[in-house]
Amino acid sequence: MQVYKAFFKVIQKNRGQILIYLVVFMVLALLLTNTYNPPQNTDFSKVKVNIAFINDDADSLLVDGLKTYLGENANLVDLPDEPQKLQDALFFREVEYILRVPAGFTEAMLSGQDVQLEKTTVPDSTSNIYMDLLINKYLNTAQTYTTYMPGLSQADLTQYVDKDLAEQSEVTMISNGSHSANAEKSGYYFNYLSYSMFAILILGVCSVMLVFNNTDLKRRNLCSPIRSANMNLQMILGNLSFAILTWLVLISASFIMYGSFMFTTTGLLLLLNSFVFTLAALSISYLIGNIVKSRGAMSAVANVFALGTSFISGVFVPQELLGDNVLTIASFTPTYWYIKANNEIAAAVSYNADNLQSIFTSMVLVLAFGVAVLGVTLVLIKQRRVEA
Repeated sequence: MQVYKAFFKVIQKNRGQILIYLVVFMVLALLLTNTYNPPQNTDFSKVKVNIAFINDDADSLLVDGLKTYLGENANLVDLPDEPQKLQDALFFREVEYILRVPAGFTEAMLSGQDVQLEKTTVPDSTSNIYMDLLINKYLNTAQTYTTYMPGLSQADLTQYVDKDLAEQSEVTMISNGSHSANAEKSGYYFNYLSYSMFAILILGVCSVMLVFNNTDLKRRNLCSPIRSANMNLQMILGNLSFAILTWLVLISASFIMYGSFMFTTTGLLLLLNSFVFTLAALSISYLIGNIVKSRGAMSAVANVFALGTSFISGVFVPQELLGDNVLTIASFTPTYWYIKANNEIAAAVSYNADNLQSIFTSMVLVLAFGVAVLGVTLVLIKQRRVEA
């Protein structure tokens, strides 16, 4: 196993650069964990809107019923009927909705005519839509009774309307499970892992390939008693061992920070996804290692490739904040599909056929990238051997 031992001797010589990216990753992971804030509770809660109710019609039971109904669902604010003061109240958000009942409202409603109420609202506000729904609900119910039961007194009409509107539907929120804060934290952790994984593998593999691709050394190896197939097998084992060792080191902190959570379905899927990405990153690193010709180029490629794919794929900037053109370009990198799968895993409360299919599809695409790049690398190596 001379080649295998030589592989790790070269890695040992370049441990300084590799440790830099390892330390950067660990610091980012710790900072991220300590600064993480759990998402706010998104359960529904009823909020009353401040409104002003101005009656230009004669006092009637129907108008009083409308005002009472709105008072149960909104906050009625007393304001003087002066245009300037009403506009100031709306501008400073003392009220968000001003409703004016026009003269002749009661008579028109009882006779079955269409009635138009006057309103002044905050433009494009949700309170505007909400109050319109409440008012229309009351008026439509009253109009139904006046249409099909003509001759009703105001007292009977308001009584029937109030009884109908008092009916409530019971709503039960069903959840398939609770979303753990560790899911969000570990999702961010494994997203950042891709940056360090790429950088470390590119630096490690390239440093070894620069040595073994040296023309003089390559010729001496060809004259050695070790068969070429045996030499290649040891090189493959060395690359795989280095990649798996790097993966184990990078994921080790997750077991310390998240403990038993890493043995849940979410944790195991994150680990599997990161391992698949490691194989794809190794394949790309092996291709780069057979292309670069100097140590300066090796460091430049490691920084540009690791940082570049991280920025456009959603490692440092969430994918939902990136533009469509950027995401289209990023989809041609394995990092994009790795981050996509991570986000889906971290966001899932429970797992079913649909979300598991999407997650495993992304993993297969990452693996496909690795296989395709490995095929290109093997063709390149064979071509160079023939030319030599």
